[in-house]
Amino acid sequence: QVQLVESGGGLVQAGGSLRLSCVASGGTFSSYAMGWFRQAPGKEREFVAAISRSGGGIYSADSVKGRFTISRDNAKNTVALQMNSLKPEDTAVYYCAGRYMAVSQSPNEYEYWGQGTQVTVSS
Repeated sequence: QVQLVESGGGLVQAGGSLRLSCVASGGTFSSYAMGWFRQAPGKEREFVAAISRSGGGIYSADSVKGRFTISRDNAKNTVALQMNSLKPEDTAVYYCAGRYMAVSQSPNEYEYWGQGTQVTVSS
């Protein structure tokens, strides 16, 4: 059983930056593709970014391309999301998720989830 714990959320002004981190335990981290998803009030959970097991494959939603960067450190069992040029529409709870083997952009295909961290961007 894999446990995921996110950190790094908070309140930031538009145009600012935040770095989210997710630490995994309880499994072989390098066996899991990792993703970041977000959910705003009244909206469905949506894909933000994902990274393959080795880190060689990276995928981002069009809404965050050029602003957000996903990365992982398999030696430290961590995955990060660097968020720059934040906009008010980025406000949401951000979730770290793990999927055994293959990367995916669908939240339904991820087996393990963190508890989420709130990101609020003020205008």
